[in-house]
Amino acid sequence: MDRLASRFAACKAQGRAALITFVTGGDPDVAATPAILDALVAGGADIIELGMPFTDPMADGPAIELANLRSLGSGTKTTHIFAIATDFRARHPDTPLILMGYANPMLVRGSGWFADQCKAAGVDGVICVDIPPEEDGELGPTLRAAGVHLVRLATPTTDAARLPAVLNGASGFLYHVSVAGITGKQQAAQASIELAVEKLKAATDLPIAVGFGVRTPEQAAAIGRIADGVVVGSAIVDIVGSHGDAAAPFVQHFVASLSGALLPRTQETAA
Repeated sequence: MDRLASRFAACKAQGRAALITFVTGGDPDVAATPAILDALVAGGADIIELGMPFTDPMADGPAIELANLRSLGSGTKTTHIFAIATDFRARHPDTPLILMGYANPMLVRGSGWFADQCKAAGVDGVICVDIPPEEDGELGPTLRAAGVHLVRLATPTTDAARLPAVLNGASGFLYHVSVAGITGKQQAAQASIELAVEKLKAATDLPIAVGFGVRTPEQAAAIGRIADGVVVGSAIVDIVGSHGDAAAPFVQHFVASLSGALLPRTQETAA
């Protein structure tokens, strides 16, 4: 099995959902990012999404938009993101790493270049927010040829007629965006999340991860009881925004609270 499959299988064997965390690469600057990534791992993150900074992050709320601006303002380039990923893989050979971002930085040098860089850096998967399944040919074939997962997004408006297109060519896991909106602003009602996960699980064997609006250990625990993965991004990005290059210990403490909330209750009692 590859790193993603192995990690989801390990979490399932432990009776818990995987904790998937997001930070923007180069925020507050390139030099500070490795320590923040290490803090995610030390805090108990199972899978890490590394955001590629972009000038127009249309799906993201104020927290991640500001993180993009901080990163770009400090001079972060796509080549820096791959250098960060390469160094991360050397330090953490078993932790899955996903690049998340938008089409322009991924395609400006050609999809073949991007896929080759992902493979060389040890990147396990890519989430491209603004390439729909109908335009899979823009990026999907080159990623798959390089052995890199293309993680697709399903939303509350993804109905039964459209879901097969979303799943066609998807791999690694399926990311359920729990709200029809931008990151970090609101969370869907638990009942609607449960219904969506149930429908998605009936349609695919891919692990189902839920994100957008998850900010507390309690929210993570509730989602973790029904999903295979819980994604937390804006709340972590806010910590980086508040503490800058001193953010790592604060990030680790917060991520540890999320990780602890996902433990099976028997393990919580024993601890």
